Amino acid sequence: MTTPGKDETARGGATAPGPQAPGTAPAATGTDGPGPHPAAPRTDGPGPHSAAPRTDGPGPHPAAPRTDGPGPHPAADGVVERRLHPITPLRRAWAPVAVLVGWAVHDPDQAQRQLSRLTTTHLLIGLAVLIPAAALYGFLTWWFTHYAVTDTELRIRTGLLFRRTAHIRLERVQAIDVTQPLLARVAGVAKLKLDVIGTGKKDELAFLGADEARALRAELLARAAGLAPETAHEVGEAPSRHLLRVPPGVLAVSLLLTGATWGTLIAAVLVPTLLWLATHNLWTVLATALPLLGAAGASSAGRFVGEYDWTVAESPDGLRLDHGLLDRAHETVPPGRVQTVRIVEPLLWRRRGWVRVELDVAGSSNSVLLPVAPREIAESVVARVLPGVTVPAGPALSRPPRRAARCRPLWWRGYGLAVTDTVFAARYGLLRRSLALVPHAKVQSVRRTQGPWQRALRLADVRVDTGANKTVTARLRDADEAAELLRAQAERSRTGRRDALPDRWMA
Repeated sequence: MTTPGKDETARGGATAPGPQAPGTAPAATGTDGPGPHPAAPRTDGPGPHSAAPRTDGPGPHPAAPRTDGPGPHPAADGVVERRLHPITPLRRAWAPVAVLVGWAVHDPDQAQRQLSRLTTTHLLIGLAVLIPAAALYGFLTWWFTHYAVTDTELRIRTGLLFRRTAHIRLERVQAIDVTQPLLARVAGVAKLKLDVIGTGKKDELAFLGADEARALRAELLARAAGLAPETAHEVGEAPSRHLLRVPPGVLAVSLLLTGATWGTLIAAVLVPTLLWLATHNLWTVLATALPLLGAAGASSAGRFVGEYDWTVAESPDGLRLDHGLLDRAHETVPPGRVQTVRIVEPLLWRRRGWVRVELDVAGSSNSVLLPVAPREIAESVVARVLPGVTVPAGPALSRPPRRAARCRPLWWRGYGLAVTDTVFAARYGLLRRSLALVPHAKVQSVRRTQGPWQRALRLADVRVDTGANKTVTARLRDADEAAELLRAQAERSRTGRRDALPDRWMA
């Protein structure tokens, strides 16, 4: 049984008064005017009335929305907030332990004296306090960390005593990567890392379930691409097409043919030996040898582990890079946001026709596109990163005038320049040759510089600055050529920016 209300009157459905219950006063039929009006519900007297929902007493009542528990719950503004994976407290519980270790490393003598005074009982009491405190810290930091996705931003709320809310606008996201360290792969979780314009480091959500991280990444990319919010979470990860894979054997040989690897190894052996012969001081030798050995390991074994099983695939949201032996990384090179591409050719690779492709992306730390590949394959991948760009061949690069040898004897032969309709290309380096390609639309400013010796020889450098805060330089050009190049490049950059397509995800 329903009581006629105002919505029925608005539709024009006038209602007739029903039979009056005994002992009740007749309901009012109007408050103004001569026409009939619907009866207002009574709230006094002994007769039946429409009851408001009760919130007291022993009976059941409508439950208010819950805001606790591990599942998603609405924030104050109605946005559904979610928590990280329940394994996250184990990662964050190490923070108090790390503080103690940092103190011990900072002052090892004091730490050794304090430890020598401790008895077994003291150690057990300390562990009995430290372990629960670390567990409680990890749990509380997880409990008070939430994230939410809105139509325009990713919101991350953290902090127990001091609350911090990060608002990451999706149109400023440069790249979204999914990484899985070794233990995270065992536990089935992953990190979600975001490169954002104007930030010095990546924002991250650690840890999420592996499938949840990929689904969230796909949703964020879809929203950044401008898809409707109600369908963005249903898009899923865009399909990809496999392009190439770097075999581990080829990667190992390329590292053995890299001069930096042998240089650091020779320094790690030779320098400590000379120090021992000169000082016979073990601590001096160790203080020098350990950093050198670490650098040698990072340039050889470290690179092999990080670049192992390098795979490149093409998808609507950009080129996808999967690599890593222990820590598996799933990265994306966003379309249209690459500022510079460098094709690096070490001396010992040239007979095999191998090159390394590096890049600069504004606001992103992704710096390697291909660790090693034949030049033809590398150029085809570059064409996908920079559509419409053709890599200039060696003969197309013009050298500086011969008088440049007075500024840079011998090394001037490694410099070259080519300007096409699409890119500014500058080559430098003699032993480790590098060709930098800057699309005209990505040039932020152009400069012409001259030192005193260059002015005397009528030479000049032309520098182009990109949105990744990097500079590409055409060195030791003729002064008149540099002046004309400065004027022409400024005009090409304006035209390129005007005709460039918008930098949108999944465009």
